[in-house]
Amino acid sequence: MFTQLNRLVYALAVVALVVAGCAKPAAQTSIMDTPEYHYGQGLKYLEKDKIADAMRSFDRAVSLDPKSPLGYIGKGLAHGKKGEFKPAFKNMKKAKGLEEKGIESRIGMIRLYSMERGKDWVKDAEGEYKAAAKKEPNNAGLHYYMGMAYKVAFDFRKAANKFRKVLDLNKEFTAEANAEWAVVQKIQRAAPGTAIGKKIALIDKIDRADTAALFDQELNLEKLYTKRGTKNYDTGFKAPEGTTTRFSPETTTKMEPATDVKNHWLKASIDRVLNLQVRGLEAGPNHTFAPDKLITKAEFALMLEDILIKVTGDQKLATKYIG
Repeated sequence: MFTQLNRLVYALAVVALVVAGCAKPAAQTSIMDTPEYHYGQGLKYLEKDKIADAMRSFDRAVSLDPKSPLGYIGKGLAHGKKGEFKPAFKNMKKAKGLEEKGIESRIGMIRLYSMERGKDWVKDAEGEYKAAAKKEPNNAGLHYYMGMAYKVAFDFRKAANKFRKVLDLNKEFTAEANAEWAVVQKIQRAAPGTAIGKKIALIDKIDRADTAALFDQELNLEKLYTKRGTKNYDTGFKAPEGTTTRFSPETTTKMEPATDVKNHWLKASIDRVLNLQVRGLEAGPNHTFAPDKLITKAEFALMLEDILIKVTGDQKLATKYIG
């Protein structure tokens, strides 16, 4: 009796799996209600960081055709954008199993590796790229996203080569590749020498904290000022000469130059720049630095002018190029 019951349970389980595997696709409600349409819409949502809307589109693509890789590729990218890499790679691997050539899913894997940046991620991305390139050597999207992978890995030479390849093909992603190629060309000419310099080079906008780190790490400003004999002035309070006013160390507490950077990850660089008194990067009268405040081109120019004057000792630089 027990054996028969086990057989019955097993048979029911097999039937359930078969039924689940043969689930009918959702009914199409219009001509445009297709996996291709919803996949394309989902990608547009992802570009605007509307991840929830993107996921709904990709889910609809899957429900319309569970055997199409498109919805799973999209779901993988959406999970990746959210930092959920376990389901991201699970969906992308499922897409690889469904896609005949495996080109789009391999491009998706490259994009996921670029988001996660785990151990040996560049090698993993290159493996996907080479496998796809054997089948479609002139796939513009493949070259573009490998270029983006090299860009976030700070390998600007290889990134430029991939973007150049896309431009030579003159197919999809031409405008995007042209913009990215121009960016990496500028970075290559600037030749940032530190990791933080390379990171900041990829930022469209820069705040006061990153600017301080850039001057501290890339220019090694403290060493440069010391080498040039630049003076640092004591800005602490001093009683006027001839007065009897005195402050006791036991009753006074020296306030930090900036009280809003105590837990900032760039605090060391900010403190050094504050000590060097770079014009435009000083703390305010209320002892705040405003590390997250974006700087303008005019403010950045003022800072560079101040640094050049202090390093060269030429005060005329402030007015030399006016008029």
